[in-house]
Amino acid sequence: MKHILISIIAIMFSFSASAKEVVIDMLNKRDDGQKMVFSQDIAKVEVGDTIKWLPTDKGHNVEFVGGPEGASLPKRSGLNKEVVMKFDKPGVYLYVCTPHKVMGMIALVVVGGDVANKDAIAKIKMLGRGKKKLASLVSEL
Repeated sequence: MKHILISIIAIMFSFSASAKEVVIDMLNKRDDGQKMVFSQDIAKVEVGDTIKWLPTDKGHNVEFVGGPEGASLPKRSGLNKEVVMKFDKPGVYLYVCTPHKVMGMIALVVVGGDVANKDAIAKIKMLGRGKKKLASLVSEL
């Protein structure tokens, strides 16, 4: 019985030790010249990983507008607030900067390599540059 308990504890620590944190900046301009963007257009993480969004430039937030069926999406963050989210459900997540989504400040998170819900994400209504960018991002999956 003692050996089983030790094995379970070891497995739990190995899962928590393997989880990683990805940092994404909210930017007015990226090095490649794109304006009003997140530092990564498509973040690929594993189940249990965490993403931290940093308000590197002012006037931005994070709002999740789509994800895999049954995923619990957080409420829209306040402007200029750091956001941290742990991803426990595989699939594609779509998030935007609320004030700048029409300018194309949108991005995806792919969890566990699962893109089964990409067609549902592609159908989410975007306006302005966001519409073209969403189509482009989904085509990259």
